[in-house]
Amino acid sequence: MVLPVVLYGHPVLKKKATDIEANYPDLKEIIENMWETMYFAKGVGLAAPQIGLSIRLFIIDTMPYYEEKKINKGLKKIFINPEIIEETGKLWNFEEGCLSIPNIHADVERTTHVKINYFDENFVEHTEIFDEMNARVIQHEYDHIEGILFIEKINPLRRQLLQRKLEKLKKGIHSAKYPVRPM
Repeated sequence: MVLPVVLYGHPVLKKKATDIEANYPDLKEIIENMWETMYFAKGVGLAAPQIGLSIRLFIIDTMPYYEEKKINKGLKKIFINPEIIEETGKLWNFEEGCLSIPNIHADVERTTHVKINYFDENFVEHTEIFDEMNARVIQHEYDHIEGILFIEKINPLRRQLLQRKLEKLKKGIHSAKYPVRPM
């Protein structure tokens, strides 16, 4: 089922999410709905707070990005209770967007590599290093479960220029092509 995406200004987006256990109610269904929601909204990642759940869970699928470039590095993964251990590599700017902040994009500086510890959907623990776009999407979604939005990481002048659009989002004024839930 496609779920409404929580819009900028909703308090759940600013809250640090909590860990969950393997027996978390309806976890499998939540994950299935998150995939359906993300694909319907044409996203590459979705964190549980974006559907109104303050839990440490996010999904990513970078396959389309890498398929465009004809590179076999795409990643489709579920991250439960993740903890970033280390962010390394060069800093690089790339234009990001967010399903919770529709139609607003800005350059965000992030590292090229991330080492992360997480559990998969079967609650098997992993520690892995990801790079490039995979690392970027992981960092973006991880920020969501920490209560951080990408616009907090952009150039202050650029953010000031976006302020009117952000205020409209807080009021529920948007042009998203997917179901949303304002404040």
